[in-house]
Amino acid sequence: MHALAPLAFAVLLLAGANAHAQIGNRDKPVDIDADKVTVDDRNKVHVFEGNVVLTQGTLSLKGDRLVVTQNAAGFHNGVITANTGRLASFRQKRTDGSWVDGEAERIEYSSQSEKAKLFNRAQVQSGGDKVRGQYIEYDTATENYLVTDGPSRDNGAPAKERVHVTIQPKSKPGATADKNETAATGSR
Repeated sequence: MHALAPLAFAVLLLAGANAHAQIGNRDKPVDIDADKVTVDDRNKVHVFEGNVVLTQGTLSLKGDRLVVTQNAAGFHNGVITANTGRLASFRQKRTDGSWVDGEAERIEYSSQSEKAKLFNRAQVQSGGDKVRGQYIEYDTATENYLVTDGPSRDNGAPAKERVHVTIQPKSKPGATADKNETAATGSR
């Protein structure tokens, strides 16, 4: 069994069976605000600098510098970074109304695969659940995570840094009713 298998199982629990990412973000327009933009129309490369905010449907990316490329099929790839000491961030709304938030020194996002890759000091949070490592790959469509101490950790070498996962306890069905009943009984 691969050393990350127990972690992978725990991380998959974070996605939750009933919470799915908003469907159709890839069909929404990409809006980008920044202080400055440099456009290379021939090569389909746009460089945005200064207080950059990218939104596409319910997905948003924020940082200090964003390089966006467009492939022949019209899909966009973005690499967003933050200035030294700061972190770039992403946010994705789920169909249940909750949010997934992430941050890292560098975030790469592909509108075609709907995957965000977070590099260095990476963290993703959903509710009270958190995953932290040097590299996180988050599939916004399936809400599956891969967390390692680097983007190529499948080589069997020992980890340089450990990943960390915090999973909050989930309420059991009827637990709210039991609390309300106890509170009502205790106040009589």
